[in-house]
Amino acid sequence: MPKFEEELEFALDLEEPKMFKVLLHNDDYTSMDFVIDILMGVFHKSENDATQIMLQIHKQKKAICGVYSFEIADTKVHQVKQMAKDNDFPLLATLEEDS
Repeated sequence: MPKFEEELEFALDLEEPKMFKVLLHNDDYTSMDFVIDILMGVFHKSENDATQIMLQIHKQKKAICGVYSFEIADTKVHQVKQMAKDNDFPLLATLEEDS
């Protein structure tokens, strides 16, 4: 059998994926302990980092919990919403494109 080698010439433009910030928003009902649990469980923050982010959320009304590709950010937003719903808290998680 003959052996064929074929060389393909084309430019492959790869772009970095867009990144998205996941934010948690302050409210008057969600407990600080629950926010820390979310930060540790969903965002894999240390207890110290989770406490610092929770205080930032409390004082500044929102804070960035992490920056991820769209699919991961969207999944984390849904995880937070489901956990908040399951625990009867109105905790709001949103995502916005990182600039």
